[in-house]
Amino acid sequence: MSIAERVLQVEALYNQLELEINTFQEQTKLGCVAGCGKCCNNPDIDASPLEFLPWAYHLYLKGKAETIQDQLNATPELTKCYIYQPFSEFEGDKGSCSDYKHRGLICRLFGYGATKDKYGNLRLATCKIIKEGQKVNFDQSTISINEGLSVPIFTDYYMNLSQIDFQLGNIVVPINTALKLALEEVLQYYAYRPLPEGHIDIV
Repeated sequence: MSIAERVLQVEALYNQLELEINTFQEQTKLGCVAGCGKCCNNPDIDASPLEFLPWAYHLYLKGKAETIQDQLNATPELTKCYIYQPFSEFEGDKGSCSDYKHRGLICRLFGYGATKDKYGNLRLATCKIIKEGQKVNFDQSTISINEGLSVPIFTDYYMNLSQIDFQLGNIVVPINTALKLALEEVLQYYAYRPLPEGHIDIV
């Protein structure tokens, strides 16, 4: 399957998730705090290269993939997500995603997705800020999802993702390593192939 075909399938999965999250938010009233980037600044976030394949692909079409790859390789000590942009160097936990449209699956699910505990009960995977700052809605949401309210499930979406590309979808690495591997996949694929139709000139 070509890079373009895989990207389309990943984006279709994200569109499906977006609809599910929108419905979940409407029913629970849960939401991230505007300008909060605490989770994006977390050095322990892991991801798969496949979930960032659309990001890498679109950078390639803009002629920026090699430049970004060089920047990532030049900063191996970088702990926050490369795509995350803090508002200032003094307030690292306040910022925003510089490419929100092409953020990864982990970025989309966290806060609005659920996992199952050893007893089979659903638990929202979200941050302390939401748990404490929106306690009433969070507590009610936890009850509701175990009473049948539809909620995105982490394992379901990652399983669907891995079906698009088993190898890339099952590599779990620190998020910046995932970004680099996604870029490598795209750059290697097009090293000896023509550009996708309609993208003759990369500028």
